[in-house]
This record gives sequence, C-alpha cells and structure tokens, in this order.
Amino acid sequence: MLAINETMGQYSELFMLLAAGTYTVAFIAFAWDLAKSSKALLAVDLKAAAAAEASAAATSKVPVGAGVGAGAAVDRADSDVSGPAGRAERPSSATGRASNGAVAGAGQTADAGMRYAAERRVPARVAVALTVLGAVIHGAGVVTRAFGAGRVPWGNMYEFLTTGAFVAVAVFLLVLIRRDLRFLGTFVVGLAIIMLVAASVAYWTPVGHLVPALQSYWLVIHVSIAVLSSALFTLTFAMSALQLVQAHRQKTIASGGADKLGFMRLVPSALSLENLSYRINAIAFVGWTFTLMFGAIWAEKAWGRFWGWDTKEVWTFVIWVVYAGYLHARATRGWTGTRAAWLSIVGYLCVVFNFTIVNQFFNGLHSYSGL
Repeated sequence: MLAINETMGQYSELFMLLAAGTYTVAFIAFAWDLAKSSKALLAVDLKAAAAAEASAAATSKVPVGAGVGAGAAVDRADSDVSGPAGRAERPSSATGRASNGAVAGAGQTADAGMRYAAERRVPARVAVALTVLGAVIHGAGVVTRAFGAGRVPWGNMYEFLTTGAFVAVAVFLLVLIRRDLRFLGTFVVGLAIIMLVAASVAYWTPVGHLVPALQSYWLVIHVSIAVLSSALFTLTFAMSALQLVQAHRQKTIASGGADKLGFMRLVPSALSLENLSYRINAIAFVGWTFTLMFGAIWAEKAWGRFWGWDTKEVWTFVIWVVYAGYLHARATRGWTGTRAAWLSIVGYLCVVFNFTIVNQFFNGLHSYSGL
C-alpha cells in the first residue's frame, strides 16, 4: 500500500478551487451568449418581418387601367391562379402572420440537427475556451488527488463528486465536437460548479487510504462505469428540463401569447431535445446496467452473495427500473413530450437521492461516504 502524500492532496484542493473559479467565469460567458444572441436574433427577425410587410404592401398596389386594359388584367389574374398572382398571395399571407407582433420570429428555434451555423458567437467561443481551461485544471485536481492517495480517486463522496463533475464537463466538451450544444453550457457548467462547491463544503474528506472492502480491482470497473453513466444522466437531465421550458414556450406562442423567454430562441425545439435526450439515456442505461451487474459480481466476491437488499443496492436497482420504464414507455407506449421529460427527470432525482441521502443517512455495507 502506497504512502499518503498530503502535499499532492493539498495541490488537488487548490486545483479544484481554481477549476470552480474558471467554471464560474465560463458560466457567466454562456449566460451572456444566451442573452446577447437572443436579442440579436429578435432584431434580425423584426427587420425581416418589416421588410416582408413592406414588400407585400408594394406588390398589393396593382395599377388598374380603364376599359379593355383593366378588364384584360383582371381576366389574366383570374384565369391563372398558379401564376405570378397566385404565387404572390401566399407570401403575402405569410408575411402578414410574421408581422403580427413578431410572434413568428419569437417562435423560431435553433436547428433541429444541432449543427454549427455560420455566424460567429464570440461569447460562446469564449465560454467554451474557458470551459476547456477549467476542465484541464479540474483534471489536474483529479489526477493529483489520485497520486496523493496512491489509488483511483473514487473512495468517498468527495472524490466521487469531483470526479463526476469532471466527467460530466468532459463528456459535454466531447459532444460539442459534433453537435452545437452550447445552449447547454450554463446548465452543465452550473451543475459542475454546484458539485464542486458541495464536495468542498459538505463532503470534504482528507486524502487517505480506502477501507478494506473497496481495495479491489472491481472498484475501477464498477465505479468508473457508474461515474460515466451518471455524467450522461446529468446531460439528459439538463436537456429534459430545457425541453419542459421550451414546450411551454412553444405552446404559449402558438396560442398567441407573448414570448417572455427570449433566451430559449437559441435552444432547439422540444421535440429535438427529447429525441437527443432519449438516445443519450439509452446509452447511459446500458452503462447503468453494467454498473448493476458488476456491483453484484463484486458483492459476491466481497461478501459471498450477489444480492443482499442493502439500501444502496436497492436504490441502484430503482434507478435502473425508472430508466428502463422511461425507455420502454417512450418506445412502445407513446410516452412522449412532457411525460417523457418528467420521467427522465425523476430518474436523475433518484440518482441524486442514491448518492446523497442514501450515502449519508442509511447505514449499510455501502456506507463509504467518508464523513
């Protein structure tokens, strides 16, 4: 067993503090991007609606001659509704709807495919750069904690929180390579800040050795998959919460109400969020299934039984059941829209309950909080 290096542990805590500070500035930049871009898009939409209205007004002023000329003009317009006159009618009605208090512009959202557009959003670029910097510092904190303890840094709630926050941010940055999910930045980075603050304030544990039950290679296998799955569940939780907000906004606009959530203009439609959340939840569910299976195998090697109805084991299974129900209900029972979003959120709340309340207040074989 390697000796404890308290100096490395102190460096780790310093890195965590610096990472939290960097994430805070990135959070502000992401919020600035949402506010600035939503105003810019609204201005563009209002200008386009005004131009379309002026164009419609100009095309509606058709000069009418006297006698035969006027009659011929009217006859030509009536005899060819699919010609220029027919084509002019449809844009006219569309522009009339677009200019109705800019409601149509307010309802526009980001591309459903979540691909990067041509415009350069400087605040978003700054926010992503700061998030990358924060993730590098954060990763240094996780690594120095591991060197300080002479093991993988997953032995207590402090280490699980700090590592989980790092993995959540890392997964977010990796997805950004293929999809423009910068609208999630405030939520993902905000959750990472909350996790780091909670780890430092409520769950801080000095660097130390693992309890005997955790001194196994199964710790690496079991906990690493659990951390990755939890990070993916964190992303889908943020998307499901945004889906509920976007669905309410779209319903309000469709009924003729005012758009009071301008920042949501950069967020894809509720259906697009739901579809992406479903795919990510499916991947995370597979990971959680392996978490449950490997935990049972480890329990048999450590305690001589695969399942003992320990509180931690029960709640790990509850989480599996909730997400299995979510996937099944959406795929076969037509549970789409807000019902699917709420079920995804309930699953993540179960993850949070399992990690916090169960670890702190329920005694059992899995009481490894370090507190």
